[in-house]
Amino acid sequence: MHELPAGPDAVALDFSAEASPSAAVLAATDALRDARARGELPEVTDLIPSAHTLLVQARPGRGLDELGIRRALRRRHADPDADPGLLDDIVIPVVYDGADVADVAATLRITPEEVVDLHSRTRWRVQFMGFAPGFGYLVADDPSPHPFDDVGRRPEPRSRVPAGAVAIAAGYSAVYPKQSPGGWHLLGHTEIQLWDEHADPPALFAAGRIVRFVDAESSVPHTDGGRG
Repeated sequence: MHELPAGPDAVALDFSAEASPSAAVLAATDALRDARARGELPEVTDLIPSAHTLLVQARPGRGLDELGIRRALRRRHADPDADPGLLDDIVIPVVYDGADVADVAATLRITPEEVVDLHSRTRWRVQFMGFAPGFGYLVADDPSPHPFDDVGRRPEPRSRVPAGAVAIAAGYSAVYPKQSPGGWHLLGHTEIQLWDEHADPPALFAAGRIVRFVDAESSVPHTDGGRG
């Protein structure tokens, strides 16, 4: 891990040299959240993870307790029983009727049914949030290579992707919270609401959460969407 200055009241923790940068970012995010919940880092206001870095932001003028940050990270690293998955999995029922299922199947040289099975049996983790409110970039929780890594973005993006569209691109999966342009391959759609400005929190997804997609046409488990 490298510490990169980000102004007087913030630091960027860079994990790009780690064997699994995304896993290291998620572990560090959980460690600092736990420390903040215990009152050990009262000056920290925001933890903003990305693919390879974690931005730690303090209140303006307060500065950062960098020793406290390192102490929390060391404690998490030294605890083999530490588990970031303290919350229930978020279950997303999907109707796999997307316009690009056949194209993805052709790219991978498998059947459309195998595309659906591969997507729904993968355990996904929210790596970071971005692009639009409530939009989470999901990666396979298993660090080994995933077949969807070989499926890039569409040659031409669509001008309108409907809210609830479930998609993949470059090893990521996502659900579009609102209608927007998009260049990912569409596998299906869900009725689950990803963003509600009146809810607390407004986003269903958050970095580190586990997401499971289930085929809504084969079985729909009882779920509240995982907001609890």
